[in-house]
Amino acid sequence: MHARELQHRIARGEMPAKAVGQTASPLAGANALVSSAWSLDATIAGPGPALMELISQEGVSDVLVNGTSVWVDRRGRMERAQVEFSSPAQVRELAVRMAATAGTRLDEAMPIADGTLPDGTRLHAVLSPPAVGGPLISLRTKRRRSFTLEELRKNGTCAGPMFDAIVGLVEARANVLLSGATGTGKTTLLSAILSKVDAGQRIICIEEVPELSPTHPHAVTMCQRGANVQGEGEVSLADLVRAAMRMRPDRLVLGECRGAEVRDVLTAFNTGHEGGWATIHANTPADVPARLVALGALAGMADSTVHAQAAAALDAIIHVERRADGRREVTQIAVVESGVPLRVLPALTVAGRGPGFAALQARVHAGGGRLALPGEPPTAEVVVQSPAEVV
Repeated sequence: MHARELQHRIARGEMPAKAVGQTASPLAGANALVSSAWSLDATIAGPGPALMELISQEGVSDVLVNGTSVWVDRRGRMERAQVEFSSPAQVRELAVRMAATAGTRLDEAMPIADGTLPDGTRLHAVLSPPAVGGPLISLRTKRRRSFTLEELRKNGTCAGPMFDAIVGLVEARANVLLSGATGTGKTTLLSAILSKVDAGQRIICIEEVPELSPTHPHAVTMCQRGANVQGEGEVSLADLVRAAMRMRPDRLVLGECRGAEVRDVLTAFNTGHEGGWATIHANTPADVPARLVALGALAGMADSTVHAQAAAALDAIIHVERRADGRREVTQIAVVESGVPLRVLPALTVAGRGPGFAALQARVHAGGGRLALPGEPPTAEVVVQSPAEVV
């Protein structure tokens, strides 16, 4: 079975079944035919057999192609893969094919593309130029399953008081931001948190690409859509936030707050839509106000307006970090103080209680949630799901 020959035959318009038959040996047995079918699937899906093998490996979250070399992020650590492309031209061909499979355009006129492959893998590709030394391809793998919050507690992501506080915030229908750098596990944690929402509540998730996968019977997702080649048909995250407000959401969730949609999210959180969640890129909770101001400026909001809206809309900020050994961990939960300018106070850290703990506990209790003091027996009643119960 020659994967490259199979790719060329399909690219020339040959039917996939015929392409497999022509490239497989006449004496091929069952194992060879299974291998042919797997390579065919990998070719049609976009990445090709070599990269598909890496994507399928346990613990791999990202596959990165730099020119002709390939790297993987395995459990938070970067390592070079035993895969090498023959030339930048081969990588360019692969990038263009994957972009087409993802339904997006990649050429000299539009040398940067984002999309999602049929198996859920997230694609980002940059041709040369502007990339120097050859095309760049970034593949973010889709998680095979969602983790429960109990599993994240056991692996140390949100242990002890952090777990109790998160459950309390869910019960109290607090509006919360998840902050952290890229690759810290914000999406994984948010999916687990949303799985704790009462089954009788409706969750509407708004994302750039589908990444959130909560185990919940009434969670729906809407994703933004770019404009077509005529520059028409764009549906932005802000458009989707406004649409979601008319869809009777019990929980409004924004996968990533990164632009002008911050105005609509703050408006939604300030107009009776409680229990909302969103993620934001920030190095520490103390940096979140500045990030919100920067995003608000994209929507034409004055700094003072952003501060006032955020102070009224947000209850807490949960911060996630990736440790040197690759572990992801909730390192701080902060509360948002009312007033202008916007300020956040640490409520819980890995070292214990912070000055904002009393405010956090009061917010949780006021909303009907429960939160014990660190060191006391937890008051939150948690139903532990076994891995077999997780979809």
